[in-house]
Amino acid sequence: MIHPRQILIAPMITEKTGQQMQNNNTYTFKVSINANKIEIKKAIESIFAVKVLNINTIRLLGKPKRLGRYSGKRPDWKKAIVTLRAGDKIADFEV
Repeated sequence: MIHPRQILIAPMITEKTGQQMQNNNTYTFKVSINANKIEIKKAIESIFAVKVLNINTIRLLGKPKRLGRYSGKRPDWKKAIVTLRAGDKIADFEV
């Protein structure tokens, strides 16, 4: 099994996610591209000691980029939008 810290790469803190944290008790994470919803749920529950109600995952393709005549592509990545039980909070995220 993958270690929970390898599944959750980074929290995503933007203006929109800040509003979702306050209003809907919803948090957004950048996660490993190979992680599924079950692994993400177990990782969040073990790291933060909260109860997860729902997870939505989105797989995003990297943008094509150029530098002069050389072209390349940013890496693909995945984000997870996690809804927690009412009353549960992740203290590290307070905006």
